[in-house]
Amino acid sequence: MHSRIYWLLPDVESARATMNDLLLARVEYRHMHFVAREGTDMRGLHEANVLQTSDVVRSAEMGLIIGASVGGLLGALVAVHYPITGYEPQWGIAAGLAAGGAVFGVWTSTMIGVSTPSKRLQRFQKEIEDGKILLMVDSLMWRVKEIEDRLRAQHPEAHLEGTEPDVPAFP
Repeated sequence: MHSRIYWLLPDVESARATMNDLLLARVEYRHMHFVAREGTDMRGLHEANVLQTSDVVRSAEMGLIIGASVGGLLGALVAVHYPITGYEPQWGIAAGLAAGGAVFGVWTSTMIGVSTPSKRLQRFQKEIEDGKILLMVDSLMWRVKEIEDRLRAQHPEAHLEGTEPDVPAFP
């Protein structure tokens, strides 16, 4: 299980120094995600991608659930009231429409989710617009305290903004 640690850093130089310290602490580069205001020179830093900065994952989950539910319901109605052959319900139609609804729901909702800012990052928006850098570190649960203690000791200019448990492993 992974946890996500949030840190606010005052500037890009501090962000680069923090990244180097995390690399020395054996935190992989791909597990560090930096978010800054648009136009900030982020050379050398691992910028957060659309999976971390938008609601695309949450939207895809919701699209899957809603699409499969609506498709399954419509499929059941069609299977019972409009059987293709004979008078027996055709349950294969219900399964096919549920799968089709799930695919359609994921597709449409991810298009919306990509353009929607992450609800998890809304609380940092003002600081990011003021020029601060947000660092998100994805770490194994048992390393969280070690990483927090290291950054507190070596970067007093950084501010711990909390930890979020149960972050999916893929973003």
